[in-house]
Amino acid sequence: MRVPCDSVTFEAFSVAAGIPVLSYPVAIHKCAPCPYPAEPPFDPGEAYPESPFPGRIDPGNRVYGMVRNALLRLGLDRDRAGTPDWNPLHGLVRPGDTVFVKPNMIAHRHALRPEEWECVITHGSVLRAVLDYVFLALDGRGAILVGDAPQTDSRFDAISEHMGLAALRQLYLDRHLEIEIIDLRDEYWVEKDGIYVEKMPLSGDPRGGVSADLGAHSMFAELDGRGYTYYGAYYDTEETNRHHRDGRHEYAISASALQADVFISVPKLKTHKKCGITVNLKGLVGINADKNWLPHYRIGSPAEGGDQFPDGGIKGRLENAVVLTAKRFLRGNHPLPVLLARKLKRTGYRWFGGTEEVVRSGNWHGNDTVWRMSLDLNRILTHAAPNGTLTPDTRPPKRFFSVVDGVVGMEGNGPVAGEAAPSGVIVAGDNPVAVDAVCACLMGFDCRKLPLIHQALAPHPFPLFSGTYDDIEVQTNHPPWRRPPPAWPGSADPAFRPHFGWRGHMEAEPSPHDS
Repeated sequence: MRVPCDSVTFEAFSVAAGIPVLSYPVAIHKCAPCPYPAEPPFDPGEAYPESPFPGRIDPGNRVYGMVRNALLRLGLDRDRAGTPDWNPLHGLVRPGDTVFVKPNMIAHRHALRPEEWECVITHGSVLRAVLDYVFLALDGRGAILVGDAPQTDSRFDAISEHMGLAALRQLYLDRHLEIEIIDLRDEYWVEKDGIYVEKMPLSGDPRGGVSADLGAHSMFAELDGRGYTYYGAYYDTEETNRHHRDGRHEYAISASALQADVFISVPKLKTHKKCGITVNLKGLVGINADKNWLPHYRIGSPAEGGDQFPDGGIKGRLENAVVLTAKRFLRGNHPLPVLLARKLKRTGYRWFGGTEEVVRSGNWHGNDTVWRMSLDLNRILTHAAPNGTLTPDTRPPKRFFSVVDGVVGMEGNGPVAGEAAPSGVIVAGDNPVAVDAVCACLMGFDCRKLPLIHQALAPHPFPLFSGTYDDIEVQTNHPPWRRPPPAWPGSADPAFRPHFGWRGHMEAEPSPHDS
């Protein structure tokens, strides 16, 4: 029996009520591409009856209404919709809860064009609408934490300024709710000429970090015993491999995210060089207490058991030998190797080719590592106890919800060096796999060709999704998308360009429904 598409179908809402989850509603609200509002705190464009801040209106803000329409399309609190009592997240967020809200805060600027940022991070106007409905659901009791772990060389102050976080925080503070804004990183890495030259300590998560070991339940477990060497986020590969070796697959997770009652993801709609797309599933790298515990690729070519690059020829092997030798010297952070590396890196790019034109560092469709790491992180967030332990039992999964900022996305060389993709969409749902599958298809990609998504459907003691793609019910104002994701490849409008390392390996074929 299928549960009808209404608020009771939501996984997080249903588990607490003992209702089996047999369908996964995902809402897409599509409109013509529009600009983001410019002035924080990004008040709604019109006076909505349920608004917690009546009288505050920004006529230029169409984004707030897009988020609201997505929640309406999900049928949340349907009986009270359109009234002052409408409270769409009341079944997910309860008074007294701690709610962790995670936007995409990866970098303070575009990697190639420093003046650009709107296609890189979640816009504050999307976050504002989400926070308003969380505020309503808390009913004056509870806590909201907003946080992420940006790239190690990114400036959190500049990201916060772009997103208008200070103005948002003051808005709720005036209503006696203090929002805690957290840079989850323990370190900031100073980068010059493409080389990390210094590590600076940061305060990190005020609640600390939690170690969680998936062991035999890790997606890496099937690779144990093969002698692979994983590369993490820094030159010290020994650290990465201490946490990922036979029978041990350990992650350092920020306690604020793991211990919260509710986790709300507010990601950006973007392509990704290592896993095809980044929305919810890949976005969980942002809850890590130490990114060097995260395997990003296996060193070497496929012929050597690696997925670092596809070419096992002489030039590829020579580049790898040079780079790995240099990184061993850079681990010590001694001034002379750092200076030499800075001087020689451009010469290396001239000889071997630039990162935006040559596949290296696992930036291609053959990356067999990042999807495993991402699904491991999602299992920990969803199923681990607050202390990080995982035991298959009847423990209810973490209450989760997602609102995706696709007003302006990124295509091409994502997640920080691509082109802006004005998409005009907001996507919402309560299951990260279902939402990401829908996002992949509306971008013009086939979710079945992306291990990050497709492998999440496989049976597992700590499931992320129970069912098939047919169990995803799309609610939208765009008729071609009113069907389960694999039934509508080819109908993207417009289709995103993939990263060049994925070109020809993730695009959707035209669907019979489109002929």
